[in-house]
Amino acid sequence: MDERILQLKAEFQKKLSETRDLLDLDGIRVGFLGKKGSITSLLKEMKELAVEQKKAFGADVNKLKEFASAEIEKRTAELKQKQIEMEIRSMPRLDITTPAACSCGSYHPITLVQRQCETIFKSMGFTVEDYAEVVTDYECFESLNIPKHHPARDMQDTYYLENGQLLKSQTSAAQNAILRKYGPGLIQNGTPVRAIFPGRCFRNEATDACHENTFFQMEGVMVDKDISISNLIYFMKTMLSEVFRKDIKVRLRPGFFPFVEPGFELDISCLICGGEGCPSCKHSGWLELCPCGMIHPNVLREGGIDPEQYTGFAFGLGLTRLAMMKYGIKDIRDLNSGSLRALSQFTDDE
Repeated sequence: MDERILQLKAEFQKKLSETRDLLDLDGIRVGFLGKKGSITSLLKEMKELAVEQKKAFGADVNKLKEFASAEIEKRTAELKQKQIEMEIRSMPRLDITTPAACSCGSYHPITLVQRQCETIFKSMGFTVEDYAEVVTDYECFESLNIPKHHPARDMQDTYYLENGQLLKSQTSAAQNAILRKYGPGLIQNGTPVRAIFPGRCFRNEATDACHENTFFQMEGVMVDKDISISNLIYFMKTMLSEVFRKDIKVRLRPGFFPFVEPGFELDISCLICGGEGCPSCKHSGWLELCPCGMIHPNVLREGGIDPEQYTGFAFGLGLTRLAMMKYGIKDIRDLNSGSLRALSQFTDDE
C-alpha cells in the first residue's frame, strides 16, 4: 500500500480517537471525506501516476474511504450513546416514597414546540443558544444593517427603555453575538456556524386573533462556504416534516428584511382551516411562519466574517404561530391568557 495512504490512515485514526463530541466528529468527516478532504484529494493525484499504478492506487484509496466512513459511523453511534448516558446521569433522582400529588401540571404548548424544534435542529448539528431579552439598539438594529432613521424600523413597534436599551423585537438581535462567538472557529478549522437561539420578543402590537405584544421566535443561522437558498429550504422542510409528522405544503414569497439579501417569507398552508381560510390566517389559507433569506454581506462583515469567502442563511421561525398550527389553536391570545382550562390539555405525546 502506498506510503501516503498509510500515513493518512494513521492520521485519521489518531484524530478520530481524540474526538469528544459530534461537532468534532463532523469536522473530521469534512476534513477527510469532504469535497476538499484529504482522502478525496488522493484520488485527484491518480492522474500523475502511470497507467499500471492507477488501478492499485485507486483501490487502496477506496478501501481507505470505506474504512473512514465505517469508523465515523461507529464513532457517531458511540458519541450519541455517551450523550444519552450523560443526560441520564444528570437527571435528578426521584424519591418514590414521596406522596403522589392530586394533580399534575403540564408544559405550555410553546415550550413543547420549542423543545421539539431544538431536538430536531440539534440532530442536524446546530447548537442551541440563549440570549437576553433587554438588548441595545446596536444589537437589535445597527448590527443587522438597519441604521438609525432607517424606515425598516417602523415595521417593529419597539418598546424603548429610559436607559436607551430596548426589549428585543426580534431574535435576530442575537445574530451579531453568535457570528462573533463561532466565526473565529469557522475560519480556523472550517467548521460551519450552525446555531439556533429561541427567545421571547416584544412589540407594541394591536392584539387580535393572530397578533400579540409578546410572542416567541426561534432564530437560526448557518454560515460556511457555498451556502445557498437550497440549504435553507432543506433544513426548513426537514424541521416542518418532523414537527407535523407529515409532508407540509409551503411557499416562498419575496420579502424585504434589511439583514438578508435576497429575503423571503416562508408561508405554511393553514392547518387550522386546511387552507380554506379562517380568522387565524386572515382568510387567505396561508399563515406567515418564517421570514428568511441569505445573510446580508454587511451583517456578516459586522460579525467579523468575510462575505467574500463565506455565505449563510438566516431564518426567524415563529414558535407561537407554529404552536398554533400544531395544536389547532385559533386565537393567539389564548397562549398568554394563563387559562389552565385552555393550556392544561397539551402533552408531550401530541
